[in-house]
Amino acid sequence: MTRAARFSYFFLVAVIVLAAATHLATPLITVLFSYFALRKLYFGKRKWLSLILFFVVVAATLYGLGFLIRQAFIAFPKIASESIPPFIAYAQSHGIELPFSDLDSLIAAILDVVKNEFLFVGNFARAASTQLVFVLIGIAVAVSLFLNPGIEKFSNKPKSRNLFTAMTDEIKIRFQLFYQSFETVMGAQIRISAINTLLTAIFVLVVSLKYGTFVVGLTFLCGLLPIVGNLISNAIIVGIAVTMSPRLAIVALIFLVAVHKLEYFLNSKIIGDRIKNPVWLTLLALIVGERFMGIPGMILAPVVLNYIKVEASQLPPPDAVPVNERD
Repeated sequence: MTRAARFSYFFLVAVIVLAAATHLATPLITVLFSYFALRKLYFGKRKWLSLILFFVVVAATLYGLGFLIRQAFIAFPKIASESIPPFIAYAQSHGIELPFSDLDSLIAAILDVVKNEFLFVGNFARAASTQLVFVLIGIAVAVSLFLNPGIEKFSNKPKSRNLFTAMTDEIKIRFQLFYQSFETVMGAQIRISAINTLLTAIFVLVVSLKYGTFVVGLTFLCGLLPIVGNLISNAIIVGIAVTMSPRLAIVALIFLVAVHKLEYFLNSKIIGDRIKNPVWLTLLALIVGERFMGIPGMILAPVVLNYIKVEASQLPPPDAVPVNERD
């Protein structure tokens, strides 16, 4: 391995570690998702058309997230007030100890956690505005990379290679492979999340589940998180169904089990053929990613895992015998 190649690996690791240490995971995720969208919207050689479609998608996404957040503020208190008391009664009747005795104590515990969190990151308005600026910076970087993916400003390179050109070429290769891993993992995850969301929307319409728009939107967003996301959305769906009737809760549980059986098949076809990571390894990566970067780290964890596999598969083992020395 050349010195330039070793430096490129160190550079990529340093970027990820610095993003985690300086709480800059949001712009990193934004750059990856934005560049992913720009590449998918690139038809022919008309980059200006891709940019127009991209900004339309960004505007629609921001509007959808705003609508979903408003629905969450309306739905979550009602869901909690209607679904938690039956769970508490069931736990008490079966001798199960919970860290809270009623809805008020649960709300107080949650408020304490939220209060401590916002004491650390500042008030909500400042944190939200900071994240919005990070998102805008990430979009600007992605657009710049889409228009000019080169590292060097000028296209004319020196006639003879030097250390700088060698390092920039290797860094470009590292980030290209990292983005390809992101495209592979997220492309597959978005497909599965879209199918899961479509089936959930059909179920919501058939049974007239309350807060249907909120449930469908949350299902798609949670579907972007492997394994853990489905658990979150499923718990909310069952919780809403419990507030309507025990029979509907059982029907919802059966439906979710059936969807998960279908997802096993989809995983084997869509993700398994591309990534082939065991569940325990993905869960371990999710835990480590959450500790380093929070939610963005959970999104990036399968990407980093796949990238490590891709890079390692291209390197010879350290104890490999050169071909010319074999018998």
